[in-house]
Amino acid sequence: MWAAERLGLDEVKAGELALLATEVSRNVLLHGGGGEAIILGTRNDHGPTAGVLALDRGSGIQDVTAALADGYSTAGTMGGGLGAMKRIASSLDIFTAHNGTIVFLELGSAVRNDSLQIAGIAIPYPKEKFCGDAWAYHRTPQRTLILLVDGLGHGWEASEAAQEAVAVFHRHVTRSPQEILSYMHDALKKTRGAAAGISEIRPTENRLTYAGVGNTVAVVLSAKVSRNLTSHNGTLGIAAPRIQEFQVEWPARAVLVMHSDGVQTRWDLSSYPGLLSRHPAVIGGALLRDFRRQRDDASVVVVKSDS
Repeated sequence: MWAAERLGLDEVKAGELALLATEVSRNVLLHGGGGEAIILGTRNDHGPTAGVLALDRGSGIQDVTAALADGYSTAGTMGGGLGAMKRIASSLDIFTAHNGTIVFLELGSAVRNDSLQIAGIAIPYPKEKFCGDAWAYHRTPQRTLILLVDGLGHGWEASEAAQEAVAVFHRHVTRSPQEILSYMHDALKKTRGAAAGISEIRPTENRLTYAGVGNTVAVVLSAKVSRNLTSHNGTLGIAAPRIQEFQVEWPARAVLVMHSDGVQTRWDLSSYPGLLSRHPAVIGGALLRDFRRQRDDASVVVVKSDS
């Protein structure tokens, strides 16, 4: 499998990823009436982590506990699907409702830093091979930096701009979000340009710093308040007249959602009871399934605090 090779998974893990992708795709077709299965992957301090995110718009799972037991089936099959997947995966999370089901299966160590969970998803324009959206993160015990970048347009040239932005991000991770975006602006002048946002979370200080240029969205959600973070007009590499940082509180059990303009902005996660208690990949999957624009690349990054 190409994704397993890119992540550097060994033969055993590559086989497990292929099996999970096959089984969850079969479930999407048989029980969800169709949908999509997305392969996710990151590399962290503990090695590569791979995952499969399945999205459907079926009628939902009536009894999740029963569905996870071997032998349970509503489609006349042997009923080994979810139970077998649970045994193979290092973690499994399910969100189901009357309008569909989201299943996330993970292989490897979860990405954590001071109780922070991080998940990102970038999907190319329909039938396009290259994705012009990208995301990256960097973490230390004191701070976590998260980048979301949207190369102008789509296709190879948009992907080239996004990957250049990711490279600049990794070269300058000791800098502030504002400084990193300034370096990106200079580096992207040789590309078609990009919009980007960078969040810096300092959990022990309960503080989030954000800077963005172009049409990227960042929202902090908590029990107390929902705050939209400001990105200034412009395009990195072309025209970035103002790069400014904003600081907000990072409260207990907060959730950060960052996404490109390939996702509509009219979402309201309070209309999904229980979703915010799920894995960040499941939260991001709900946004992509229900609010993705089909005329552009789309990306979502979700960061969740467990304390």
